[in-house]
Amino acid sequence: MPTTTRHLRLTAGPRPLDAVLHLPAARQPRPLVLQCHGFKGFMDWGFHPPLADLLCEKGFAVLRFNFSGSGVAPGEDVVSDPQAFRDATYSRDVEDLRSIFSEVAQLDPERIDADRVGLFGHSRGGGAAILAAAGLSDRPALKALVTWNAIGEVHRFRGLEEQWRRDGELPIHNGRTGQTLPISTDLLDDIEENAEALDLMAAAARRSAPWLIVHGSEDETVDPAEGDDLAAAAAPPVLLHRIAGAGHTLGAKHPFQGPTPHLIDAMNATLRWLDRNLRR
Repeated sequence: MPTTTRHLRLTAGPRPLDAVLHLPAARQPRPLVLQCHGFKGFMDWGFHPPLADLLCEKGFAVLRFNFSGSGVAPGEDVVSDPQAFRDATYSRDVEDLRSIFSEVAQLDPERIDADRVGLFGHSRGGGAAILAAAGLSDRPALKALVTWNAIGEVHRFRGLEEQWRRDGELPIHNGRTGQTLPISTDLLDDIEENAEALDLMAAAARRSAPWLIVHGSEDETVDPAEGDDLAAAAAPPVLLHRIAGAGHTLGAKHPFQGPTPHLIDAMNATLRWLDRNLRR
């Protein structure tokens, strides 16, 4: 199916967001999938563009975007705005996502069905998608949720709090780019002050959109047990799809070097779930 892409600057929220909208060429309303990247990721990382292309070829509109805290500009693959990266918090991620949701109806009314929306998120982006889905449970337009190797708790740096407070920041190294970038205590404040709102297990129980949890059995970044815990906490309907031998990025790298068997498995499971829950 022919498709088109459009670069956008979304301004409904407190921070502008860069995005790419993938649209099937046919001028008829299509379900929309919002695609969320993970920590140290961005909308053009690795599998995100080919996943969006696949879903679009199968008849879905897709919006992939950079969270305001990614620090990565469109067309780049390194952090060029370290202040944005430094100031990122989970609450801001959710706020970004909710602001996008509020713009859905205006994106392209001729080719997007604003009453059929799905959320996809990888890793930390999966956490944001879970939290946003819980907050949107009263919005019937949200029809499906898919997460890949999603975090099950927001505090990823336990044991470093004292150093973090003392130094006013925590250095984060990106092995791919060689950059070492700090994150401020704003993130630690967010985790501690908004513990109830950021409780992913509680959010799993509150959300109502049908949820596919994909998690690799050999995830070296997010313990596969976190996927088990999310599935156990989740209100139905939920399906845990374990991929034997798969790591955190399902074998994908950046720049993208083609699909791996694990990535193909995840993509196919995702497509089946969205077909089942967004087509109707």
